[in-house]
Amino acid sequence: MYRTVDDVDWENWNPVERATLMFVVQDGRILLIHKKRGLGKGKINGPGGKIEPGETPRECAIRETQEELCITPTGVEDGGLLHFQFIDGFSIHGYVFTATGFEGTPTETDEAIPLWFPIDDLPFDRMWEDDHTWFPHMLAGRYFSGRYIFEDDRMLDLAIDLD
Repeated sequence: MYRTVDDVDWENWNPVERATLMFVVQDGRILLIHKKRGLGKGKINGPGGKIEPGETPRECAIRETQEELCITPTGVEDGGLLHFQFIDGFSIHGYVFTATGFEGTPTETDEAIPLWFPIDDLPFDRMWEDDHTWFPHMLAGRYFSGRYIFEDDRMLDLAIDLD
């Protein structure tokens, strides 16, 4: 059973799922979503989801943002990597992207409600527990790689490397 990041052989780690997150940052604000269903339901997060076969992480992040918010992000950049190991055996390799703009109008869908927040007043109490550990790096443009151990939605351990 995994309780710390040192319990995982990250070199040979094979995640159950590969997924993405996209964060549009502009004019001192960040576009987040209130997730209406699926993993993280009820939490504030960025749009994103599972990478489909034959799809690159960037293509997935753009597609998921289109599906969840009816916008197409522009000025997309790599933000970092997330490695989540849950003690029940579930695991996710996440690719984080940022965007400086978008085409369209953020619109509520069956999956998400769009919400703008000032980047200096983020609702970390309504987000995943790990977010406060890597968001500052992402917002500062520092590429990061985070490894996390979770029990349900409670973070047990973490390690972050900066490039």
